[in-house]
Amino acid sequence: MQQLQGKFIVFDGGEGCGKSTQVQLLKQVLESSGQRVLLVRDPGSTTVGELIRAILLDPEHAEMAMRCEMLLYMAARAQMMAQTILPALAEGQIVISDRFVSSTLAYQLGGDGLTANEIRATAEIAIKGRWPDVTILLDMPPERSIARVKRAKDRIELRPAEYHEQVRKNYLAQAAAMPEKYWVVNADRLPEEVHAEVVRAITQMTNVQGAKSQSNPKSQ
Repeated sequence: MQQLQGKFIVFDGGEGCGKSTQVQLLKQVLESSGQRVLLVRDPGSTTVGELIRAILLDPEHAEMAMRCEMLLYMAARAQMMAQTILPALAEGQIVISDRFVSSTLAYQLGGDGLTANEIRATAEIAIKGRWPDVTILLDMPPERSIARVKRAKDRIELRPAEYHEQVRKNYLAQAAAMPEKYWVVNADRLPEEVHAEVVRAITQMTNVQGAKSQSNPKSQ
């Protein structure tokens, strides 16, 4: 696991796909091997971020425009990057985030005419150009993943089934466009089966990235 020091790993996917379970399982494995791990959730993990999260997920804010929604996510992200993620990475910690820009590219894409280029350009400013090294996409049909949500649904989860179907398509399109950064995992299985593939995926992807970096010292 030494090759994971200073790496930024993201778990993403639709509502109820098991992200929270998988980030905790990975954190346990890494810490048991002696690694230092920072676990964050997006949006959140800072005082400012948690306040923004509450606004974003409150069902009473149904009037929120999609561009406003996107910018609030980016604002929370900017604070989290400056306050927690970038300092941790600089210290060689492994950062695991529950959601990141990949969520915005799935959930807000197309709303109010938002394009992927606009979202990425805004994200570049918010995250200071530090994109994740690996994004694990936990994929499963929305009708099954949404059914796993037992608590009161938030503003995003309450959107219609058609919206969540499009979100899934947007996620899969990201992964298809950037196979060197994304790994799609079938999340409609037992948690331990998903976890085993997650560990294999992260190990394989970071080994490949490390080999490319050594062959090309100028690569990031």
